[in-house]
Amino acid sequence: MEARAKNKVISAEQAIALVKDGDVVCTTGFVQSCIPEALHAALEKRYVETKAPRDLTLIMCAGAGDSKGLGTGRLHHEGLLSRVIAANFGRMPKVAQAAQENKIQGYNLPQGVISKLYRSCAAGSPGLFTKVGLHTYVDPRLGGGKVNEVTKDDIVKHVEVEGEEWLFYKATPIDVALIRATSADPSGNLSMEKECLTLDVLAQAMAAHNNGGVVIAQVERIVEQGSIKPKDVRVPGILVDCVVVAEQPEHHRMNYGVMYNPALSGEIRIPVENIPKMELDERKIIARRAAFELPPNGVINLGVGAPDGVAAVAAEERVTPYITMTTEAGAIGGVLAGGSSFGASANAHAIIDQNQMFDFYHGRGLDLTCLGMAECDQFGNVNTSKFGGRLNGCGGFIDISQNARAVVFAGTFTAGGLEVEIHYGKLKIVKEGRARKFVNNVEQITFSGPYASRKSQPVIYVTERCVFQLTPGGLELIEVAPGIDIEKHILPHMDFKPIINKPMPMDRRIFVDDPMELLSELLNLKLSERVSYDSDRNILFVNLEGWSVRKKSDIDDLRKTLVAACVAAGRRVNSVVNHDGCRIAEDLYDDYAEMIQYMMDDHYLTTTRYTTSAFMRLKMQEALSKRGLAPHIFERQEDAHAFLESQAAE
Repeated sequence: MEARAKNKVISAEQAIALVKDGDVVCTTGFVQSCIPEALHAALEKRYVETKAPRDLTLIMCAGAGDSKGLGTGRLHHEGLLSRVIAANFGRMPKVAQAAQENKIQGYNLPQGVISKLYRSCAAGSPGLFTKVGLHTYVDPRLGGGKVNEVTKDDIVKHVEVEGEEWLFYKATPIDVALIRATSADPSGNLSMEKECLTLDVLAQAMAAHNNGGVVIAQVERIVEQGSIKPKDVRVPGILVDCVVVAEQPEHHRMNYGVMYNPALSGEIRIPVENIPKMELDERKIIARRAAFELPPNGVINLGVGAPDGVAAVAAEERVTPYITMTTEAGAIGGVLAGGSSFGASANAHAIIDQNQMFDFYHGRGLDLTCLGMAECDQFGNVNTSKFGGRLNGCGGFIDISQNARAVVFAGTFTAGGLEVEIHYGKLKIVKEGRARKFVNNVEQITFSGPYASRKSQPVIYVTERCVFQLTPGGLELIEVAPGIDIEKHILPHMDFKPIINKPMPMDRRIFVDDPMELLSELLNLKLSERVSYDSDRNILFVNLEGWSVRKKSDIDDLRKTLVAACVAAGRRVNSVVNHDGCRIAEDLYDDYAEMIQYMMDDHYLTTTRYTTSAFMRLKMQEALSKRGLAPHIFERQEDAHAFLESQAAE
């Protein structure tokens, strides 16, 4: 007689009855999406009625709630939780309040670290070695991610391996996994055809199962045994103990603002050409300036707030086909969604598990990230996790910002009531914000400026009125918006004075509500217009004023342009290069010096350059001297020309 598979479908109340006092519970969900609301509601109901289970440890990655009481916000009742390990507390404000009042223990760890720790638990590993979190508040030398005084145990250690510093994050064995899928067969095989993200459900299920725990899956429907194709099974039934069908449709919404959108689940593709155009306000100004940093053919990540406007600007400027946008939640390509759907993507190229996306991020797969900033200090440190008396959490900010090849922090110069007007290509501050964002010392270090500088990571800070660049000496003011006076609109509203040499005007196109020809700029289509040749004096003039070397392909484009000009001249030439206002990404100086060496070997008689930036002169001298080349870089144009004339006289 053939054995029949066990039917694992039970009620939410029966499933939650399996949770015991003191259990370690992990749950899925990203911001407002993919949340097993029926399970959270059943857990809350059981505790309110019976005061059990008590003293749970909650582990979660991104915030999973609406910030108003849904999702993990339901678990705020005193006595239900004794400890929380999370990347984000902002989506469960009452739980965050309990942590701030020392009623529960709490750890705020990077989202990607928690995501990958599920795999460590599944594999029986004691934890995770990574550089993520070094020199931030997660580093045990700066607090170890503890959010209050009652949190005593160290779960993060600073270690040295073969002369390099690392952090070791201790894995916490999981007793209960609350996960979500779309369909289940009676044996518990799960598919996710109507979900917008897959997140960590497989790793969470494996972690709980392999620890002898319980895996509870919330689904929308039960399907016939064997009807889910093997490759469509995202979590096999061998890992699932019980299946709960969400009885109320609102408990299985795609997210709190959308019942179901097939474009976000990848079931259909929709036309996206008619994305609404953003209003030209401070948010769009910031997004427009940040968009000038986009790397063609590169992979990027955008944060919430001002940064997500970059996607709209890219679409408006027809740049989207030349970049690949991603979210830490696992979406690759397409048009990133905002609002309650943040983390998902319409017409995505692929959707991978969250922990796999963080493998990609941690391995420096990102070419650029654009993230928000709540506070920034004189050293270039940024705080987004704890400010104004509020415990928000880092989310994936640390994972992303520390490992992206280049970083743009984007946000208004002041906060709380800022009002601006844009007239005739100029910015006017109508009303200043109440709160300063540029302070002497940030309340908490979510991004370490000095650490980034030591790694030669390119970092800029974009606001509506000015742009700063990270240097070894701290923040340097490099661009100022038209209509803005440094002494009136910038310095009085900062707690510190940045480095000021000769800042350039921000591109006037940013402040005019017309197309900016951004694609032409990013692809260097007009680079040849910056080069001219004086045949009488045999001098090649290269005007790189205001130009940015963002990526290696920019150097390649410049090399091709210079070689073409030299070939047209028909002989070796002398060159004078204007670097005033030019910005070379800090990790590309050696590549730039290699290009100069190539030109000296094959096309130049001699070359000289000038810039008022002391930082660039220093970096250029270091890079050229390392290759045995005389720097010949001056502060003033007159000195550069005088040197060239002296060389010609010899």
